[in-house]
Amino acid sequence: MNRRIVLWLSWLLPCQLFAQSLAECQSAAERNYPLIRQYDLIDRMSAVTVENIGKDWLPQITATAQATYQSDVAAWPSEMKSLLSQMGVDAKGLKKDQYRVGVDVIQPVYDGGVIKSRRQIAQRQADLEQTQTDVTLYEVRKRVNEMYFSLLLIDEQKRLTEDLQQLLLSNEKKLSSMLSHGTAAESDYLSVKAERLGVEQQLESLKSRRQLLLLLLSTFCGINVTNPEKPSANPAGEGGIRPEERLIDSRIRLADAEEKLLDANLRPRFSLFASTFYGYPGYNMFDDMMHRSWSLNGLVGMRLTWNIGALYTRKGDKKRLQLQREQAETSLHVFLFNNHLDQLQQTEETNRYRKMMESDDEIIALRTSVRKAAESKLAHGIIDVNDLVKEINNENNAKVQRSTHEIEMLKQLYDLRFTVNADNIGSGSAAQ
Repeated sequence: MNRRIVLWLSWLLPCQLFAQSLAECQSAAERNYPLIRQYDLIDRMSAVTVENIGKDWLPQITATAQATYQSDVAAWPSEMKSLLSQMGVDAKGLKKDQYRVGVDVIQPVYDGGVIKSRRQIAQRQADLEQTQTDVTLYEVRKRVNEMYFSLLLIDEQKRLTEDLQQLLLSNEKKLSSMLSHGTAAESDYLSVKAERLGVEQQLESLKSRRQLLLLLLSTFCGINVTNPEKPSANPAGEGGIRPEERLIDSRIRLADAEEKLLDANLRPRFSLFASTFYGYPGYNMFDDMMHRSWSLNGLVGMRLTWNIGALYTRKGDKKRLQLQREQAETSLHVFLFNNHLDQLQQTEETNRYRKMMESDDEIIALRTSVRKAAESKLAHGIIDVNDLVKEINNENNAKVQRSTHEIEMLKQLYDLRFTVNADNIGSGSAAQ
């Protein structure tokens, strides 16, 4: 039985001691977030779109079938018809009902750069969608920060509450001994015991809140978070490019690609074509006027087309694209302005918490001295137990305040890192 217990503890202990860092939780959350699948979908859709655009260089084949009845058709002049009739030739002329089944083939040779421009637009649109996904995915880190540092704060409160519980238990044992020797009142002993039981209730409440936060963080990250570790007060990595900036740049690049398409639509286009059909009448009109029989016909050639209709809306389209660029640049200025304000605020908050922590250490030292003096006075009957409990709580509150300031300072540091640096998040790193 003892051997089994040792083996079980040797397996369980590493699991309990394993600590997940903030970076590990953020990376896991990015991989676990359902939106991560969007990258693959965007890549596949872009590849299909570009491939389909490239097929515009293939021959364009059109099959047609046509049956018509005309009110009038080409006919022999009456003199010609009389002459042919005298010669014994039956000049029937064309029938008013006409039929044809044919195939037309057009092979583009030069399109003025339209297909190339459309490919670039499709790629720029894919880049824009991926960057929009980057922006949403980057916000995941902020949500992880909120849960992670809330969990760290609860851990600190739990640790200090356990210390308070032990301190009250120690004084409770002393009073129990003094009570047995008749040097302390029973009410003093019961008062400290009641205070300790109240602290135990607080501890149970903290454990429940911690368990809930662990469940939420584990579910969000897709890993079993058991023991988050306190991050360093010197986070590395600064000076990156936020995905919001890349998103605005993608909008400008898309507008540039659309402007190139406007230029391409103004250029002439050159193509080869072939047309063949079987029907009546054919290209030999005179023969069809004599025999009225179906025939196979065909022609090949080259065609130069120049559609100047794009000039009608060109000025307005270029103005629209320019306004889109200006709108994107304005959004960039607004983002950078707000981002700079966030950096100033977070930097000031970090400095404020640092200064408060310096005085917290001194306050804790003073409160500890007062509490120890109160314990000594109680032992000599100089003060009552309520004064001791008050000093014990004052000391614990000072420690809780110091821990809270430390966790808040760390949170501000990592929020500042979130504000300043993108840490290479995006379709490349996140997808991997």
